[in-house]
Amino acid sequence: MQQQMTIQEALRWASSFLSERDLELPVGEWLVRHYLQINRSELLMKLRDPIEDELVLRLKEDLLRHAEGVPVQHIIGYEEFFGRRFLVNENVLIPRPETEELIVAVNKLKKLLFQDEEIELVDVGSGSGAICITLQLEDPTMRVRAIDISGEALEVAKENAKRLKAAVGFYNGDLLLPLIEEQVKVDIVVSNPPYIPLTDSESLAVHVREHEPHLALFGGEDGLDLYRRFMEELPLVMKEKGIVAFEVGVGQAETVRDMLAKTFPKAETEIKIDINGKERMVFAYGKMK
Repeated sequence: MQQQMTIQEALRWASSFLSERDLELPVGEWLVRHYLQINRSELLMKLRDPIEDELVLRLKEDLLRHAEGVPVQHIIGYEEFFGRRFLVNENVLIPRPETEELIVAVNKLKKLLFQDEEIELVDVGSGSGAICITLQLEDPTMRVRAIDISGEALEVAKENAKRLKAAVGFYNGDLLLPLIEEQVKVDIVVSNPPYIPLTDSESLAVHVREHEPHLALFGGEDGLDLYRRFMEELPLVMKEKGIVAFEVGVGQAETVRDMLAKTFPKAETEIKIDINGKERMVFAYGKMK
């Protein structure tokens, strides 16, 4: 009778499978932790324990799906972001670790400009709700709205808000139009809009190109279409003092900062570097009028 595999042996096999295909090695561990519903510390304590044959079979099947291009987050149904679990599917972008830095930067600027005042914030292109929900939970003095053009994405965001008990008002609409139509003014606009140039589509990893929503990925020929539209709409929703915070693509930071400086000549503008040393965030803050 064949001896049952240990968790350590299953993980070693998974690492070898992933390594041969130049895929991320932690994927095997994420899957096993998901099957067993345990955290990393618990996994390390159980490495010598046997693992059920059916789970080994499931691991092999899921790794084959991943090797064919399915993101591991779609296989397990969630991604961790800012210490919280967000449901994800093919209708929303998978939250990236770099975006956590946008949250930290917005919170710092908010405290600098507004201290503990209650303020109005809108997250444009909310996707899974990772940004708007996290900001609201991290600072409950913020009254948070979120807008997305995709009804399917909003369903995911609403479910995440409900599960995480976040008070966020959701709007289905294009960019800032829902606020403009209701003549709503806000203190902070945050957005991680689609910014990948259409010309880069073929160079994207298959996990991204074939399994994440193109509506949330591509920003026109040069990737800057949405930022241009923002410059027309932002002055219609910003209060006299405020913050605009954008995530941008590689090589776009200076151009987006120039756009913001022209749109809000009295405001300070700033570019921030992310954990990978890339110019990832652009801000305008202070006097907006």
